[in-house]
Amino acid sequence: MLIGIVLTLVSIWYGQNHGLMPVAASKEAPLVDGLFNTMMTISTGLFILVQGVLIISAIKFRRRRGDEADAEPVHGNIPLEILWTAIPAILVLGISIYSFDVYNEMGGIDPMNHSMAHGKSEKSVAHMPGAAIAATLPAASEPLSTGMTASASDPSASSQPIASSNIGIGSTPEQQNSPTELTVNVAGLQYAWIFTYPDTGVVSGELHVPLGREVLLNITANDVLHAFWVPEFRLKQDAIPGRQSELSFTPSKEGEYPVICAELCGAYHGAMRTKVVVHSASDYDAWITSQQVASAEGLQQAIATSAVDQSVDQFLSPFVQSIGVQPDQLTQLHPAAGHYHPAS
Repeated sequence: MLIGIVLTLVSIWYGQNHGLMPVAASKEAPLVDGLFNTMMTISTGLFILVQGVLIISAIKFRRRRGDEADAEPVHGNIPLEILWTAIPAILVLGISIYSFDVYNEMGGIDPMNHSMAHGKSEKSVAHMPGAAIAATLPAASEPLSTGMTASASDPSASSQPIASSNIGIGSTPEQQNSPTELTVNVAGLQYAWIFTYPDTGVVSGELHVPLGREVLLNITANDVLHAFWVPEFRLKQDAIPGRQSELSFTPSKEGEYPVICAELCGAYHGAMRTKVVVHSASDYDAWITSQQVASAEGLQQAIATSAVDQSVDQFLSPFVQSIGVQPDQLTQLHPAAGHYHPAS
C-alpha cells in the first residue's frame, strides 16, 4: 500500500513538473499540455513500476552461490496475463478518448468547422516554380477562387485545383463565421513560407497576428509536402499540393515564435524557418498599415525607375556599388551617352 501511494505521488508530481514543453502561447496549448501531462504521469508510473519489478526480481531470485539445481518450470499464469493485457488496453483506450476530445474541442472533428462553415466550398491556387512566385503574389491577396487558376504573367505555370474537402483544425464552434476571425492564406514552397492577408493585400515572409484574436490559416503547398509547425502553439498542420488544409488558433501571449517545416521537403529542409509575431491589437494594425505603405512606395519607385529611361551607368550603379565600383567609373567604362534597352 505504501509503495503504491509513493508511486502515485511521484508519477503525478513528475507528470506536472517535467519541464519538457516550451512556453504556451496559444489558447489551444493548455489542452495539448493537459493531454501530454496525463501521458507523462501514466508513463512515469509504468516505468517506475516495471523497472522496480525487474530490479527486485533480479536481486531476489538471482542464482545463489553453489546452487546447481534447475529452476522450477513455469507454465504461465492466465489471470496474470489477462491483467497485464487488460491494463494497457484500458489505458490506451482512455488516452484515445481523451485525445479525441481535445482534438474535437480544438475544432478538428466537426465537419461544420471547415469549408462549409466558412462559406468556401472549393479553393485553388496556382502551383508554379519558385522563380515564378513573385509574379503572382499580388493575385494571392484576393480570395481563392473555384476551379483551376494560373498566372497571366507566367502562362507556363501549372495549376491544380484545391480539393473542396478541407482537412485540419478549423474554427471552434463558438467562433464559427465570427467577424473578428483573421484569415491568412499560407503557401509553402521550397524553401520558404509565404503569408497573404486577403483583406489587406499584404504579402509577407513572416506571419504577424494580433493577440487574443482567432486566426484561420488556409494552408497549401506549391511543390512538395511541407508541414507548418509552431511548437509554442502546440499545433502542426501538413501543407499538401493540390489540397487545402486549415489550422485555427488564438494567440495568448505576445512575442516571436519559430515557424518550422516539420516534413522533410528537400535538401534545404532544415533552413525552411521563419517566425510568427504576436502583436497587441494596436501594434498589429500599425504593422498592416506600414506594410501597405511600403508596398505602395515600392510600386511607385519601380514605375519611376524604368530601365528604358536610364543610362547604362544609372542602371548598373545599384548592382556594382557593393563591390566598390562608383558611378563615375561606370561612366568612364561606358563613355557613350545613351539609355539601357533590355532588348539589346
